[in-house]
Amino acid sequence: MSTPSPAAIAEPGVTLSVADGIAVLTLDRPQRFNTLTSAVIAEVSAQLAALASDPRARVLILAATGKAFSTGHDLKEMNANRDEDFYRTLLADCSKMMQAIVALPQPVIAQVQGIATAAGCQLVATCDLAVAARSARFATNGIQNGLYCATPAVAVSRTVARKHALEMLLTGDFIDAERAAQIGLVNHVVDDEDLERATRNLARRIADKSQFAVRLGKASYYRQADQGLDGAYRSASADLVCNLMSADGQEGISAFIEKRPPVWTDE
Repeated sequence: MSTPSPAAIAEPGVTLSVADGIAVLTLDRPQRFNTLTSAVIAEVSAQLAALASDPRARVLILAATGKAFSTGHDLKEMNANRDEDFYRTLLADCSKMMQAIVALPQPVIAQVQGIATAAGCQLVATCDLAVAARSARFATNGIQNGLYCATPAVAVSRTVARKHALEMLLTGDFIDAERAAQIGLVNHVVDDEDLERATRNLARRIADKSQFAVRLGKASYYRQADQGLDGAYRSASADLVCNLMSADGQEGISAFIEKRPPVWTDE
């Protein structure tokens, strides 16, 4: 069991803590609705890069404070930088951050309170799992301001069915947490006061598993999802053989046969 790491404020509005195998990266700019400014995107990206090789972190929770999980890009920042190169760089950096979440070895769980809109909704859709407070609401509402949420559509359309995604993208309407669960945008909806406990409980259930199997499993899932059926089966079969031949794979089989709890080495 790892020892708690003190919370470290890496950049105004982004905090990180690691304790007992669970890392928590928190967007903490409630007065700005946790918008994804260029500085916030850079800091989150840096933290993700560091966490990828941090042996203390077995699972990552992405959380936020205040009335919004995130309302997406900061329109004030974008308005102050009416430059095509700025827009291209901002969106490229944000896309890299989203892809870094998918590529991160550890599973990432969104802990969603308040509203998650535009790129904030994209952030929820990008995370591997999501737990939402019952009062949470979601929207890809750029269309309300004449801006189709093209980049949020990438994550949302890969998480929910096409017709649900297009309805969100073309109307900009908000959906509540229960509807978000129905269409697969989030895994669980819990009472507001239970959000942190429920999210940590989910993280704990993953952190206690063989990390070799968990990390192989996350990578395997996304790898096969991007392939045709034949390629997906060949890729998944190779991954399962690798898992079976691993120390934890052999331990899991032995423990099952011997009717005892397994002892993981994460190898």
